[in-house]
Amino acid sequence: MESLSNLMVAGAFMAALGVALAMLLAFANKKLYVWEDPRIGEVEELLPKSNCGACGQAGCRDFAEKVVCGDIIPAQCTVSSPQQRQGIADLLGVAAGAVEKKVARLACGGGRHVAFLRARYEGLKTCRAAAVVSGGGKECAWGCLGLADCATVCTFDAIVMDRHGLPLVDPEKCTACNDCVEVCPKGLFSLEPLSRKLWVACKSQADGDTAEAACEVACTACGKCVADAHPKLMQLVGNLATINYDWNDQASREPIERCPTGAIVWFDKPDTPVKGAAAKKILRNEPLPVLH
Repeated sequence: MESLSNLMVAGAFMAALGVALAMLLAFANKKLYVWEDPRIGEVEELLPKSNCGACGQAGCRDFAEKVVCGDIIPAQCTVSSPQQRQGIADLLGVAAGAVEKKVARLACGGGRHVAFLRARYEGLKTCRAAAVVSGGGKECAWGCLGLADCATVCTFDAIVMDRHGLPLVDPEKCTACNDCVEVCPKGLFSLEPLSRKLWVACKSQADGDTAEAACEVACTACGKCVADAHPKLMQLVGNLATINYDWNDQASREPIERCPTGAIVWFDKPDTPVKGAAAKKILRNEPLPVLH
């Protein structure tokens, strides 16, 4: 009988404790409840749910919260179709807005047919793995390693490798999600507005003779592009021509025309870089040999 009594007391205690905790949770829920605009969930349902970060937010949920609050505009979701962005705008009673399209660009033109190797890399076929082994096998320490990490990580199939081992970006498919920027161990990709037509397709910091001995299309810091550009548009920094895009409205084709290697290009079309008249003509298609 005593044990039965103890069990009943224990059961009653647990029941009372459960009721007390339930009341405490109900009270806390009421006191700590934070109202959430139901439109956030509705906007999230209209988004592609790729969570790619192209909009500058951590994911589609964050984008939905910011667009409902009016901090950003529907057009900043570059992955959505125009119809999806308009649907979000209609739901919120705002203008969809417009943003300039950005695309990923590669600051390297050194494919296997123009860039020398100092050693042949044998190992895990990724750029990140190759970069760990003395920076990879290219003679140019800044050059693209050509093992397609960028193409692999691109979930929009916007990057393919050409026959010379260089990534080609399809501007129609590119959403500026930033994945290729983050994965490239050489830091060769950046996201650029389409209005930036003048481009330096090189990141070599080597002196002119050394740079050209490693890659036939490297920037040699000859300064001709700088001399031909608007005074504030271009300058030489660490043996490399650089562009100050704060003066992008002063950009023109003139700086590319006397570039002897074709490292400075002009994008007449988003996917078609054009070299100047003085650039050497590269007719070779076969890979260059290993130097050492």
